Amino acid sequence: MVDPPIAFVTHSHEEPAVEVRINFGMFAGREATPAEIDDLAAVLLAAAPQVSIISEQRHEISRDVEASLHQVRVELAHDAVSTDREALSALEESLVVAAEEWARTCAETRHADVTGF
Repeated sequence: MVDPPIAFVTHSHEEPAVEVRINFGMFAGREATPAEIDDLAAVLLAAAPQVSIISEQRHEISRDVEASLHQVRVELAHDAVSTDREALSALEESLVVAAEEWARTCAETRHADVTGF
């Protein structure tokens, strides 16, 4: 049995039809918990039939600057959204509103003080 690779190069990546980014760490001062991600999924499934949620620690680094933040991304595949432009726009707006409400509720429930800004 061959062990799967730990790191590998990929040259193809299908872009999602819709991507919503939530600057959770900047807003709440902490990472989202697995339970909070589950809550977000429940809210989003009211608007979309299927979502992918990625909770990530991002590091943007150059020779002069380094930034680290916790971000939550919501992605919808092409087969999960309408091709009608108005319907897609309405879906995007409802996802953003739901994500903002979710982030506010999470931050109000438990907020870590962020220093250094």
